Amino acid sequence: MDGEILFGLLRKRIDDENVLWLLREIIESSPHGIPIGNLTSQLFANIYLNELDHFVKRELHERYYMRYMDDFLILGTDKKRLREIKELIAAFLRDRLKLALHPKKAEIFPIDRGIDFLGYVLRDGKRFLRKSTVKRFMKKKRRYEAMVRRGRLDQPFLENAIASWQGYAAFAKAHRLMRKMGMI
Repeated sequence: MDGEILFGLLRKRIDDENVLWLLREIIESSPHGIPIGNLTSQLFANIYLNELDHFVKRELHERYYMRYMDDFLILGTDKKRLREIKELIAAFLRDRLKLALHPKKAEIFPIDRGIDFLGYVLRDGKRFLRKSTVKRFMKKKRRYEAMVRRGRLDQPFLENAIASWQGYAAFAKAHRLMRKMGMI
């Protein structure tokens, strides 16, 4: 996210110079972009990518577009048109927002493989957890358990991480998996 572009977008919406000063301080506080842990990061991402939303809806006239933070999805049946849209979006992001599509995540694939979005795969009217999401969580859980054993993390932190995962997994068809993982 380019700080100057973001600040220009904020300036369009905010008149108060004190608020703008504070926002500039936050934006410039990290030499590598917007600080991820900062509570304003979600707000900044939505303001920044609102430009993409308008481009896709108003200029490309895409009806089946959805975005959550920096993940977005466009549904369509014309593979050629989807390739064109992908190129137009890549150019828009590059030229207007100084961003690039992730080379491994920007895919066009048939709907019968399911829709892979936000760590879930939607297929046959059901929501499943993505295998890589489960593997990543299991790896993190093992690391946290080892840190608890060594006294580098406390047990409540591990319990909160597991509870968070259980809440996430509850939105998927994952009851058998959760039982197998010993989480229910």
